[in-house]
Amino acid sequence: MSTSEAAFAGPGILLVLDGWGHAPAADDNALALAHTPVLDDLVTRFPSTLADASGEAVGLLAGTVGNSEIGHMVIGAGRPLPYDSLLVQQAIDDGTLRTHPRLGATLAKTAATGRALHLIGLCSDGQIHAHVDHLGDLLAAAAAHQVRRVFIHAITDGRDVADGTSTVYLERVAALAQQAGTGQIATVIGRGYAMDKAGNLDLTEQAVALVADGRGATAGSVQQAVAASERGDEWVPASVLTAAGDAAIADGDAVVWFNFRSDRIQQFADGLIEHLAASGRSADMLSLAQYDTRAAIPALVKRADASGGLADELSAAGLRSVRIAEAEKFEHVTYYVNGRDATVRSVEEHVRITGEGKPDYIARPQMNLDRVTAAVVETVGRTDVDLVIANLANIDVVGHTGHLAATVSACEATDAAVGQILEAARDSGRWLLAVGDHGNAETMTKQAPDGTARPYGGHTTHPVPLVIVPAGTATPAPVLPESVTLADVAPTVLHLLGHKPGSAMTGRPLL
Repeated sequence: MSTSEAAFAGPGILLVLDGWGHAPAADDNALALAHTPVLDDLVTRFPSTLADASGEAVGLLAGTVGNSEIGHMVIGAGRPLPYDSLLVQQAIDDGTLRTHPRLGATLAKTAATGRALHLIGLCSDGQIHAHVDHLGDLLAAAAAHQVRRVFIHAITDGRDVADGTSTVYLERVAALAQQAGTGQIATVIGRGYAMDKAGNLDLTEQAVALVADGRGATAGSVQQAVAASERGDEWVPASVLTAAGDAAIADGDAVVWFNFRSDRIQQFADGLIEHLAASGRSADMLSLAQYDTRAAIPALVKRADASGGLADELSAAGLRSVRIAEAEKFEHVTYYVNGRDATVRSVEEHVRITGEGKPDYIARPQMNLDRVTAAVVETVGRTDVDLVIANLANIDVVGHTGHLAATVSACEATDAAVGQILEAARDSGRWLLAVGDHGNAETMTKQAPDGTARPYGGHTTHPVPLVIVPAGTATPAPVLPESVTLADVAPTVLHLLGHKPGSAMTGRPLL
């Protein structure tokens, strides 16, 4: 380690600014519109670069937007990881999904007994949680096994794709069913209900009652169902399409979940399994990819091994880390940074910040940032902690609302919080590495299929800033490389802590 690099060595802070992407200033760039003197100073005064956080650089399909799950996994793993969406697409491309023995046996049994197949998932092509085209392969497999009763329980989006486009995607679902020769949309509900992950069980229960028991408002068409929402595609109320008849789940039916990402569907899956059991029903369940549910659901596509990352290296070296985030991103700095491993190692402390009541991100874009910041500042002052890993969620979580003014406020609140954390880092002699996990707030509109610009709360393919601030008041000297990805974060953190990158890591230290 050179003399200039020595200014960066020792205990530190890994600060993930969720949704902090980089794009030219524009009328829909909330980060550029916001007053962010601290962040502006960071990227101009200290060693900084732009890191690739999407597509093949992190293990996604080329051109696919980044997301918090893969972002934190790659930050922790120190290498790109073949993501579930990529593995599913590969299984579709080589034909192994359609001919999967487990899927075939389930469909054959369903056809032989005359029971129904229920397909549940997000109907859009955002590639964050699902891709509607994956449904086409499942419908084709059902048709090949002569399953006659196939009900599609559609979840509308409005976050990963432009709001106001759900009807277009539901028409695409209907076309896929017609092409396959089987399947019909039976129910429609917004992802705000069906894909809550913050423990709002009253929302999840509405989705469960809809799919399990057919309880919801009746609608004569998908257009009528979508039009009933007063808050966009995300909040389409539970709707039963009358043309589908009785599509409730009966004892002995089969269920296939076609979201490939677990975190926002597993609460629904858990609720449905437990609801069916309580009412004396059982269903043969499969999921497209592996879910982290309480009851194991057989997966058609296995996930990649993410072991040997930052958490394992910290544990082997006996370096204590404290993970801090509020509820929306808590699993990202624990479970996902740790390689989708729920084990709390002996050298780890997990601090989950919660607030009071249900969050209103537009009315309170600051969320619980004051509590998160206070916890980080307090922990930074501890001499027994080698590394603080924290996530500031506001830029991404509020950005997902598609509300530009609220997102600008979230950016400004984040900027002030980073200022407090920087001051604490200087006082305690810690270096700080700040990085985005994916882009979001730098692009708040998106062109809809009809050519109009719609509010957009989804992620982007833009690079993310990465900044390293030295300990104390040392003058920074190193220049960071231009070709950087999120896989370089863990090796850099270990280097700053005085340790070599792990043998499983393909990323490299940036200093």
